[in-house]
Amino acid sequence: MSSSNPLRDPADRRLPRIAGPSGLVIFGVTGDLSRKKLMPAVYDLANRGLLPPGFSLVGFARREWQHEDFAQEVHDAVKEHARTPFREEVWQQLIQGMRFVQGTFDDDDAFERLRGTIEELDKAQGTGGNFAFYLSVPPSAFPVVIQQLKKHNLADQTSGSWRRAVIEKPFGHNLESAEELNAIVHQVFAPDQVFRIDHYLGKETVQNILALRFANTMFEPIWNRSFVDHVQITMAEDIGIGGRAGYYDGIGAARDVIQNHLLQLMALTAMEEPASFDADALAAEKTKVLGAVRLPKDLGRDTVRGQYAAGWQGGEKVIGYLQEDGINAKSKTDTYAAIKLEVDNRRWAGVPFYLRTGKRLGRRVTEIAVVFQRAPHSPFDHTATEELGKNAIVIRVQPDEGVTVRFGSKVPGTSMEIRDVSMDFAYGESFTESSPEAYERLILDVLLGDSNLFPRTEEVELSWKILDPIEVYWDKHGKPAQYQAGTWGPNEADEMLERDGRSWRRP
Repeated sequence: MSSSNPLRDPADRRLPRIAGPSGLVIFGVTGDLSRKKLMPAVYDLANRGLLPPGFSLVGFARREWQHEDFAQEVHDAVKEHARTPFREEVWQQLIQGMRFVQGTFDDDDAFERLRGTIEELDKAQGTGGNFAFYLSVPPSAFPVVIQQLKKHNLADQTSGSWRRAVIEKPFGHNLESAEELNAIVHQVFAPDQVFRIDHYLGKETVQNILALRFANTMFEPIWNRSFVDHVQITMAEDIGIGGRAGYYDGIGAARDVIQNHLLQLMALTAMEEPASFDADALAAEKTKVLGAVRLPKDLGRDTVRGQYAAGWQGGEKVIGYLQEDGINAKSKTDTYAAIKLEVDNRRWAGVPFYLRTGKRLGRRVTEIAVVFQRAPHSPFDHTATEELGKNAIVIRVQPDEGVTVRFGSKVPGTSMEIRDVSMDFAYGESFTESSPEAYERLILDVLLGDSNLFPRTEEVELSWKILDPIEVYWDKHGKPAQYQAGTWGPNEADEMLERDGRSWRRP
């Protein structure tokens, strides 16, 4: 059969990409991330036929479990959180490759048992020596796990096989710690073996930014300073910190979300068209944007941090951040952060990018709004257009995935009156197949060795270079502004945009 036949053409991206012989080792397998996201994602991939028949899943944790106990834990997590229906035949195939290794991260005997388990799975399941190590562990544990993998030869790639490390955010807590962590990781794993997870990049709607911009001729000509007034990137949550006090306090909203998710969304929104969509070309263009980011001259004027106080959320009375269990009553940790950035290049010079994130806000929503300038000349009377806002393209990342285009249209009637209207594209209405979870896509990409959706070392370090001066300024200047739970953040954030003659969108 000729290579032009799409059934055989490896370049045909419409065909599903199926992982070859491989296995996944999850450190910290008893944690929330593993239970709610990773284990269900593995099952969903198997259910969709995207994993090899002999795929193996190894859990590593302190619990005194047998292999059967681990299998039951996976089963319960899948039943509760999987996206696809439970099928017994898929489960029975998957369970054949499940193993558990009990131990702590500094336990040499446990890592020797892990090595023996992997060798056994190579023979029993045909994994071919191909294993990814997923570090679903606190950042403080990264170095010891990485060093243990080296000490026990688990990172070694033999001819024809691969080993990969998957590292969850946050990657460091500032530039210095990120550089130290990079140095430790790269002593053990080569750059192409390291996959830094930013789960937002696995979302279909984030990948659609590239499709929207570069597959359509109608958007790219106006995607620049000549037409765009400003860009707003919002990630709002309606929940508090829950039981994450130990992780969250001292880190805060800016380090938790802006340094990774929002700066990545900004880079994808602002980047030039890459030469191709392979990992190197995408990383090169994102790196150019992050390297061109300019901080505001007055950080007190153009950055805001806040902290939620008691209020009402969804009809319920909720407590403030300082009253949460495990939080120091004098904590200055930000639960809300808003910053103004600019990109110093020809395309975006003078266009502000407003980034904001927060907990206990009005509703859960993540969106990118590209807001356009008003028409330079209008033949309409002022009264005809007084209710007309600025045109906007809004990319809705979650929860109502899609794109909205806002523009002016004549109101039916005898007079000339123009108001804002919207055209909506919704994923759920346009496509019959539901979007896979981000972790499904990212785990599959790790197994395939496709690093398109994973930030590189340079991107991580440039992001810290942007955020570090802001964090240093905040540490030296007062306390976070207070805002009531259930609102859209502190008044100071509204005033920040009002000084520029703009206002935040209310999603």
